[in-house]
Amino acid sequence: MTADTATDVFESHRPVLTGVAYRMLGRIADAEDVVQEAWLRWSSAPREDVREPRAFLVRIITRLAIDRLRQVQSRRESYVGPWLPEPVVTEFGPSVPDTAEQAVLADSVSVAVLVVLESLSPLERAVFVLREAFAFPYAEVATALDRTEAAVRQLAGRARHHVEERKPRYDVDPAHRRDLTERFLAAAAGGDIEELLALLAPDARLVGDSGGKSRAPLRIIESADKVGRFLFAVAHEQVENLDFRLLELNGGPGLLLFLGGKVDSVVQLDIEDGLIQCVYIVRNPDKLTRFADLSEQSGGAVSA
Repeated sequence: MTADTATDVFESHRPVLTGVAYRMLGRIADAEDVVQEAWLRWSSAPREDVREPRAFLVRIITRLAIDRLRQVQSRRESYVGPWLPEPVVTEFGPSVPDTAEQAVLADSVSVAVLVVLESLSPLERAVFVLREAFAFPYAEVATALDRTEAAVRQLAGRARHHVEERKPRYDVDPAHRRDLTERFLAAAAGGDIEELLALLAPDARLVGDSGGKSRAPLRIIESADKVGRFLFAVAHEQVENLDFRLLELNGGPGLLLFLGGKVDSVVQLDIEDGLIQCVYIVRNPDKLTRFADLSEQSGGAVSA
């Protein structure tokens, strides 16, 4: 395999490798570091005996991601306030033509699922990502993790049960989710507290991620009344300088908010039974750098 061919092979699998790494780590910067390290190993390793490059590369990326995950988990223990994954623009494109497969990929990259995955062990998370998000055969997952197929099946069952038990049951209609997101924005920006409260589930929550680097609640806000009044107060304070853009983020509609012309935050919603179950707000500037120049829409995108 020539150097050019090796590069072409790696690039053809880069979207999958980045997708696996992001779902494992929750940050594009960490995912890109892992993918770059995988490239260095691929480019310098003997490849004559590699019959299935995708399986070989997935094995490399998975093991690197597990090692990185163990490192970042210790850092997150000292994180200021709640931790949320870095928002990403999702573009599944022509490489994932099937609507059902798109739905699976969108669900696996959603904020709510990524938050739940944080509570899994690194091995459980790897099995869930490879098996549930990308439908890799058990035998291939076992090879990637250097585990028996029986052990992988056990890990997969435990991880699946854990995620299904804790993740919200989404409203899967994209048009409905977009409509509710737009109504939420209009109510918050327009100062319509009654409409805002009507959109929120009684036990709605608000999770803000600032990393201690900007203003955001350091604890999760719970109940529709408290969430609604918090959002009303924030919007009322900033409404004159506030602008927004609606994007597809983490597999669903999200709001990119600008304050005084600068990127300020990303807002994403969990929706179930026609009501907002959770409002996620990312204000940590380290997680918003990829939105600074919207002309470069490809930066930070996660594909299949």
